[in-house]
Amino acid sequence: MIYSMTGYGKAVALYQDRKICVEVRSLNGKAMDLSTRIAPQFKGHEMQIRTLLNTRLERGKVDFALWVEQNEKAETPSVNVAVMQGYAEQLRAASEVSGIALPQNLMEVLLRMPEVISRKEIYEVGDEEWAVTLDAVNKAIDELLSFRKQEGEALYAKFIANIGNIRSLLASVEPYEKERVEKIRTRIVEALEKNIAVDYDRNRLEQELIYYIEKLDVNEEKQRLTNHLSYFVETMDGAIGQGKKLGFIAQEMGREINTLGSKSNHAEMQNIVVRMKDELEQIKEQVLNVM
Repeated sequence: MIYSMTGYGKAVALYQDRKICVEVRSLNGKAMDLSTRIAPQFKGHEMQIRTLLNTRLERGKVDFALWVEQNEKAETPSVNVAVMQGYAEQLRAASEVSGIALPQNLMEVLLRMPEVISRKEIYEVGDEEWAVTLDAVNKAIDELLSFRKQEGEALYAKFIANIGNIRSLLASVEPYEKERVEKIRTRIVEALEKNIAVDYDRNRLEQELIYYIEKLDVNEEKQRLTNHLSYFVETMDGAIGQGKKLGFIAQEMGREINTLGSKSNHAEMQNIVVRMKDELEQIKEQVLNVM
C-alpha cells in the first residue's frame, strides 16, 4: 500500500469558554520539513507536539497551526476606569497650569493611554485543557492520514495503469524486432553487391552479421525492464513509506528504456520507446508525492 504525502486535517475542541483549533497540512518533500504556529499559552508543549508530528507523519513539508478562540464575552476587553480617571485628573491639572485647553476628543485620547484598556493576559494551560488539546491534535493528524490514504489509492491506480501500458508497449516490440534483423541483413548485403561489386566470403559475412546483430540484441533490456516493472508493483504492495525506493526503481526502468531506444535502429520500435518514456515520465512525476 502506498500513501501520498499530500494531506489536510483539522479538528476543533471546546474547553470552558475557549475553542481550541488545530490545523495541519502536508505537501511532498524529501524529508520531514516541519513548520509550526502555536498559540503562546501552548509554547511549553511545542516539543511534544513536534515529536508527535514527526513520529506520525514521517515525511513531507508539514505546516501545523494551533490557536485559541474565545467566546465574544471573553474576548471583550475591559476599561480600567480608575486608571482612566487618574489620567483625566492629571490632564486637567496640566491644562490649568499650562493654559493649554483640553482636547475636544478627551475620551478618545484617554482610551489610547497605556493600561486603560486591559486585555486578558495569557493564561497557563492546565493538565485537563492540555489533554483536550492533545486529543484535538491527534484527530487532526488522523484526518490528514485518511486524506493521504485516499490520495495514495488514487496514485496506486494511476501507477498500475502506467505499468500496464509499459508492459503492453514492451510486448509490441517483438514483431518489429524480428523484422529489424531481416532488414539489417538485406541492407548490408545490398550495399555490398551494389556499391562494392566484388566477390565476398558469404560465411564470413554471416559471422560478421551475427556479431553485429548480437550487439543490437535487446532481450536483456526487455527482461530487466520486465523485472523492474514487477518489482515496482511488489514494492507498492509492501510496507508503507517506500516512496524513495519506488523512485530508484523508476530510474532503473528509465535506463533500460533508454538502452532499448539506442539499440532499436527501427522507426516503429523508436516510436514505441517514446511512448514508454511518456508513461515512465508520468510515474516519475507522481512518485515524488509518495510516502
